Amino acid sequence: MKYTKEYWGDVASCIGNIPEIEKLYNKNLLITGATGMLASPVVDIVSFLNREKNAGIKLIIAGRNRQRTLDRFAGVLNEEDIKFVEFDANYMYKLNVEADYIIHAASNADNGMFLKEPAETLFSNVVGVKSMLDLNVKNKGSRLLYVSSSEVYGELPEKSAASENTGAAVTSGDAKAAQASDAAGSMIKETDYGYVDVLSTRSCYPNGKRAAETLCSCYITEYGADVVIARPGYIYGPTIKESDKRASAAFTFDAAAGRNIVMKSKGEQLRSYCYMLDCATALLTILLKGECGQAYNISNKDAIVSIRDVAEALAKAGGVSVVFENPSDAEKSSYNTMKNSALDASKLEALGWKGMYGLDEGIRKTLLYL
Repeated sequence: MKYTKEYWGDVASCIGNIPEIEKLYNKNLLITGATGMLASPVVDIVSFLNREKNAGIKLIIAGRNRQRTLDRFAGVLNEEDIKFVEFDANYMYKLNVEADYIIHAASNADNGMFLKEPAETLFSNVVGVKSMLDLNVKNKGSRLLYVSSSEVYGELPEKSAASENTGAAVTSGDAKAAQASDAAGSMIKETDYGYVDVLSTRSCYPNGKRAAETLCSCYITEYGADVVIARPGYIYGPTIKESDKRASAAFTFDAAAGRNIVMKSKGEQLRSYCYMLDCATALLTILLKGECGQAYNISNKDAIVSIRDVAEALAKAGGVSVVFENPSDAEKSSYNTMKNSALDASKLEALGWKGMYGLDEGIRKTLLYL
């Protein structure tokens, strides 16, 4: 990722979209999954606040490789800017560290690994959050944000998640407007749950996330933990890794490299897309203002589009074409079976958050900083 002057200007602008950010000042913030797509822009925001606002936030990064963390944030963080503690979500840890706020974002979100290592995928979701819950209980007065997934909703019957949110057409043309209208009529709220096949290997991820959320609720009831939950939609941006095997990642790197984008499905499924800086401000808003025991969708209502729409927008921005190929059986088996994951983010918006980046602008920024 390119840390340009324009990018830091974006970071400066987005800080105004985080209500009560001053609560973080002079506090200890522990982050797992800090080098990942969702949490790395949170690190950027904290770095900016410390550098430009003298916020005094002590950043504690829990991960598997200190040097990899320093390499990822070269030019952003110096070694003295962070405290690094060893943590692997696949194993139980009794961390001896003082933390006022905890963001647990470490998780395997690679579709390919869901089939290669399904047991580890499920297990790490539950074991990882248990370590963080124990740390939360140990640090009286601290708060934990668990980063879950919109996949917990499973397969919902069409129109079962009606919402008063009217949404907005995200692209021009009657067909696109109709698509946005359909999405508005079936927006998924935090209380809508559908079917997940418990005997499908692919269910290791959504069921792992569901189990982790339930464990959070159990810790609140039994041990007085203070936990809030985020359910991000489809997050995109320049923090994406080349090792990411999801279709949106392949589309992004193909567009950036001037290669045609290859789709292996019709791409008609509706998805809630959200630019990574918008997601970062949402995570911090939920951490600082969310109600204990509640879950919050993360979605930009101006970027609820089909997978094909995203491919076409990336192709246009990259000056390439979209082509179609038949998927292999292995690729088919790794797909998310949700036909519609258009998320209603009105609960998050009620906390004072709003998305700043529509799809076209977010894609432009992605290719600019990648």
